[in-house]
Amino acid sequence: MGGHLVPYKIDFCIIPGVSASYVGVSETIVHFVIYEQIKAQLQLLHTRQNLAPDDASLYNFVSYLCAAACSKSCATTLCYPHEVVRTRLREEGTKYRTFLQTLKTVYYEESIAGLYRGLLTHLIRQIPVRRKRKAIFDKNYFLII
Repeated sequence: MGGHLVPYKIDFCIIPGVSASYVGVSETIVHFVIYEQIKAQLQLLHTRQNLAPDDASLYNFVSYLCAAACSKSCATTLCYPHEVVRTRLREEGTKYRTFLQTLKTVYYEESIAGLYRGLLTHLIRQIPVRRKRKAIFDKNYFLII
């Protein structure tokens, strides 16, 4: 019981793709920033039209659905290369070792198209779920307040 504290060290090499997962958080950040900006513009538009921003009308609900879909599409398109890199890092016995090395290798070998391979499928899977979740959350939030 020497009282020595050993700091906990995380070794990113143990689990391939962990560093890429941390970069993946940026997609959520970008999504929320874009969504909040669109939502602020919608609320400004509703104010100019003498509509209550928290009105539970179909128009408001569809507006929030479109805002969520637009923001998620932009964020996913901007941040999608990290998904490709993360997938490549998890492949067994490949030449990919680190996040930046994999990003460079894919770019030099397959160009920009390689970094966006599978984007359409990813968008088709992600957009409907995210837009419904955001719109329903916002409408319920307005009903609670």
